[in-house]
Amino acid sequence: MTSDTTVLSYWLNWRFFFCALWILSSMALAFFLILKYEGFNRSRSERGENQGEDAGLVYEDEAWNTCLIGIDPSWLLIYRIICFIVLLALIIASVAADGGGIFYYYTQWTFTLVTIYFGFGSYFSLHGCSLKQKKIGSSTVNGNSVDAELGAYTRKTAGLWGYIFQIIFQTCAGAVVLTDSVFWFIIYPLLTSKDYSLDFLIFCMHSINVLFLLGDTSLNCMRFPMFRFAYFVLWTAIFVIFQWIIHACVSIWWPYPFLDLSSPYAPLWYLAVALMHFPCYGIFALIVRMKHSWLSRSFPGSSLFER
Repeated sequence: MTSDTTVLSYWLNWRFFFCALWILSSMALAFFLILKYEGFNRSRSERGENQGEDAGLVYEDEAWNTCLIGIDPSWLLIYRIICFIVLLALIIASVAADGGGIFYYYTQWTFTLVTIYFGFGSYFSLHGCSLKQKKIGSSTVNGNSVDAELGAYTRKTAGLWGYIFQIIFQTCAGAVVLTDSVFWFIIYPLLTSKDYSLDFLIFCMHSINVLFLLGDTSLNCMRFPMFRFAYFVLWTAIFVIFQWIIHACVSIWWPYPFLDLSSPYAPLWYLAVALMHFPCYGIFALIVRMKHSWLSRSFPGSSLFER
């Protein structure tokens, strides 16, 4: 049993002050990075002038195109539809087995976000494949305009939903690594079989999300600018604040023991989890960078990352 979280003394102390300091400082830095670098904050004229330099720029075809010209986007469409169906089925099965209370956990928040990503991705891929079919034989290749006389290759800037899709992708990237790492390396080793039963649904919830996302990453042509780490930070911060609000109103158990503010080590736990965001996001970013580098070297002229 934990302390009564509805009393003022639970919150008005040095432990909560330091934990709140970590959270609010992280959110402030995240908002600063978004306002400074995010592409949809810029006017169309600014985007046009800085297309070669703007790290926050998102191209329209990034949501549905593949990393190589030789790979038809329909393969990515099929993959995304399969992933979406499987993930949605797992969520429905989890709710049926354990009730809506599963959304009390960060794992289910992230799993749901990954499902939303594949749902949006299926729509974008379907739209892109349809667009490609309509333009076969015209002056376009994979949805990108080609000047037949000069050989120039141009890509249109994405609209707001294209940016939102990119943001969801990069948020999922860090969050799936964090959830799976915390579960398999911290939570599960500390629990005994008497305390916790590792069934099929729990195993899938903490493994299949990252595997599906890596598969999508191997096929898509989406870039991975580091400043969007900010959205990953905001995602976790929103979850923590959500938990604080719930516990301030109702005295219930914490979904994760390290969130309990009654422990004198709470500030250290919060800081440790905050610092884990860097390697979790960095691992996925490194995988994407290695993919881009390998494709550029192995398939010169075919990789969209050279464009």
